[in-house]
Amino acid sequence: MHVSQLVLASAILMMGACSTADTAPAPTTSSEANPAATEMAEAETTLLPYEKFTLENGLEVIFHVDRSDPVVAVSLTAHVGSAREKPGRTGFAHLFEHLLFLESENLGPGGLDKLSARIGGSGANGSTSRDRTNYLQTVPNDALEKMLWAEADKLGWFINTVTEPVLAKEKQVVKNEKRQGVDNRPYGHTFYVMHKALYPDGHPYNWQVIGSLEDLQAATLEDVKEFYRTWYTPNNVTLVVAGDFDTAQAREWVETYFAEIPRGPDIEPQPKEPGVVTETVKLFHEDNFANLPQLNMVWPTVEEYHPDSYPLAVLARLLTDGKEAPLNEVLVDEEKLAPAVSAFAYTSELAGEMILRVSAFEGTDLDTVAAALEDGFARFEAEPITDDDLNRIKTEQEVAFYQALGSVLGKGAQLAQYNIFAGDPGYIDEDLARIQAVTAEDVRRVYETYIKGRNYVATSFVPNGSPELALEGSERAEVVIEPIVQGAEDEVDPSTDSSYERTPSLIDRSVEPPYGASPEVAAPDVWEDETANGIKVYGISDDELPLVRFALSSEGGHLLDTPETAGTANMLGEVLTKGTASKTPAELDKAFALLGADVSVAVTSDAFEINGETLARNFLPTMALVEEMLLEPRWDEAEFDLAVARTRDAIQANRADPNAIASRTYSYVTFGPGSMRALSTLGSETSLEGITLEDLKAWHSDNLVPQLSSLRVVGDVSKDDVMTALSGLSERWSGDAPELSYASAPDAPDSSTVYFYDVPGSSQSVFRFGYPSLTRTDPDFVTAGAMNYRLGGGGFASRLTQELREGKGYTYGIFSDFDGTDKVGTFTIGSGIRSNVTLEAATLVRDILSDYAETYTEEDLAVTKSFFTKSQARRFETLGAKLGALSDIADYGLPYDFVSQEIAAVEALSLGDVQGLAARLIRPDEMNYVIVGDAETQMPRLSELGYGDPVAINDAVDDLSD
Repeated sequence: MHVSQLVLASAILMMGACSTADTAPAPTTSSEANPAATEMAEAETTLLPYEKFTLENGLEVIFHVDRSDPVVAVSLTAHVGSAREKPGRTGFAHLFEHLLFLESENLGPGGLDKLSARIGGSGANGSTSRDRTNYLQTVPNDALEKMLWAEADKLGWFINTVTEPVLAKEKQVVKNEKRQGVDNRPYGHTFYVMHKALYPDGHPYNWQVIGSLEDLQAATLEDVKEFYRTWYTPNNVTLVVAGDFDTAQAREWVETYFAEIPRGPDIEPQPKEPGVVTETVKLFHEDNFANLPQLNMVWPTVEEYHPDSYPLAVLARLLTDGKEAPLNEVLVDEEKLAPAVSAFAYTSELAGEMILRVSAFEGTDLDTVAAALEDGFARFEAEPITDDDLNRIKTEQEVAFYQALGSVLGKGAQLAQYNIFAGDPGYIDEDLARIQAVTAEDVRRVYETYIKGRNYVATSFVPNGSPELALEGSERAEVVIEPIVQGAEDEVDPSTDSSYERTPSLIDRSVEPPYGASPEVAAPDVWEDETANGIKVYGISDDELPLVRFALSSEGGHLLDTPETAGTANMLGEVLTKGTASKTPAELDKAFALLGADVSVAVTSDAFEINGETLARNFLPTMALVEEMLLEPRWDEAEFDLAVARTRDAIQANRADPNAIASRTYSYVTFGPGSMRALSTLGSETSLEGITLEDLKAWHSDNLVPQLSSLRVVGDVSKDDVMTALSGLSERWSGDAPELSYASAPDAPDSSTVYFYDVPGSSQSVFRFGYPSLTRTDPDFVTAGAMNYRLGGGGFASRLTQELREGKGYTYGIFSDFDGTDKVGTFTIGSGIRSNVTLEAATLVRDILSDYAETYTEEDLAVTKSFFTKSQARRFETLGAKLGALSDIADYGLPYDFVSQEIAAVEALSLGDVQGLAARLIRPDEMNYVIVGDAETQMPRLSELGYGDPVAINDAVDDLSD
């Protein structure tokens, strides 16, 4: 991926666990009969009304108009993923996702990322799957022509800019992504092992999307160019524009910028090809980064949009989702073998899988897990599937559909998905209807057809040194572990040899198109009220989707624990959702699900928060259940014991995860060993042993009080309905507010120290550099964030990214940010670095920080101001964004128009202001350098950084979780 998030993953998985396939019949449309024709869907027949036309060169174009915000999303999706690669040349599709964000002939160096920084884009992003690669961005609607000009450059004026040095650098970036996402994380090789066994050699799904390090290194420039010329052609691409724009004008621009790009070779569809398991296969791997054994079982099923994919998606949820799900009942509640069990139907264009996953408790023999799963399946076979079961899942799917459409980016991505793999952009109605039509008989049938008694692949990932925990009869899996070799990879310089032959065009593409009319950005109307017992209420009404999101937040959270009782608040959050005085855990779980409500509890250092989302029509009954949950806890002993086991399990898992270790170590050195902020909200194994159910009851009565609480609500609900929903809490909830005392924020260090946590064999070193800094309410907090934009807060617009990723290929990603509450704040730099350049990368970061103030330019300031100003068009697009704004208002006492005030503060900055802030706040010689990696090969070298010998910190940090 271009950045560290799969933009489409949540949207696709929410669509009934159906990902990418092509089984539904493609309707005959006017577009197919006449390339210049237009097909128009009526608004009343689809959740996503659209206009579609096809250019002479085969480019399919889809428009969706949404006037709710002055923004537009542009999605360009190529029908090519890893399934179109050749054995021995894997990873090409994903490599291209990276390359196409770089320089093109007319955008010049920096490509789409540089443009995005100037026009206020959401950050150009993309993702690659087995079957497609997409490129997505949301921008203010005045930049639509610029985006179409830029996207056309990808298809017609790009490949000549890929030179040997550019390719060499991007290979390093992709290899770093593989190290970060696969090699250096617990269970990272699971899908590699699973799919090698499920799909035979030569099958398009036999290899992973990321490819292999060996194949990536072997790729030649001619290999890359051949791949581009074959697959990145207009007749293999769908372009979607969604948002607030004029369709007639947009069509003119599409024809201007895309029509002259020549059509490519005709592409034959790939045949459906399910996985093959002629006998049950059992494989195991000793995982260097896992403390807990994990069992995965996978059965071959059907491809995306196959009629059986819908009941298979329901089956997965029936087996594991909810207290009464049979596998959950047996493994979690009765046998107490694991904190959770999950199943999901994963479907792609050519084949599908049913995957069952159990991460068991420490030391659990996975044979006992497998036996319990068999008992769970037997229970499923013996018990009826009720109407309530089906209605619950169908309601959850309805909510998921709306969630996927919560932004114009999500809408555009979904239209492309349906167009390519269902043959119809308007397939969403049929998709939802098929889920709603699933019957109990359908579910039984697919269970009998694909799961019961069928061969499967089982993978046992066990802690290093514990092969006895694997399933009996398992063979050792072949997993390639990259050795750490100093100097194994050459330094790269993509700036050399940058000359290339330009591609001719019928128009002058070297001139960037102008902006359109400036969008009118209106902040949402905020309303405020207070209940009789002191709950402050903040709301934003928005009827774009029939959903409501809310957060009931109570001040205090983890800070109301003590070092001896650390984890009590978190444990209360675990137990609070497990039933009420009049409802069993299963009954409460089902009551929420039937309403389409998802309610959970989160505990931070500063707050105890009940978060929820529900269908708007069910907001009042959802809040009635929240009231019952909060005021009438069940205090179930069995659920308390399970919560303790789950939390202990999470603590043990975090001990082996390099990123979790880095965060824990950074908190320790930043806040000091005596601070609650240095301790995990989970607590430690010692503190868990001392917590009782009576402690939870005391915490609940002493610390959860209305005077410290506020409700934030956004969505399709009126103020009157919100206050009506709170009437019960207003009358029944009481208590005296505890005295809140917060330790003063720690001072920044006077000199720099390097702290090293050893994870032997780690293929990456995880960086967390920083120190205590500004609080959220500090007058300089906003302008400090603007100052940091070009340092490390602006993604690809930042120097840290440009020099460490784009210049050297040391990392997949790096960031810096100012983060704070009204109590404390930090300045932090974070990254995962190729292990054998740990010193070089740390030195480069230090040097960039040292020079930042004096090298900051007027151009840097202009780009920063442009981004902060123009990006406000996207500031309130989603329900999540609106809820975040309400949280800032409630938590920090900000005015309703705080966004406008912040923009004004950034606009008023002078070059001297920013340089002064940088000189005062960016202090590389007065910070903590936390590094998690392989001490044997990397720790001795770090004395060359100039801050003395590194301090080994394993024992001190491990004591926090013992």
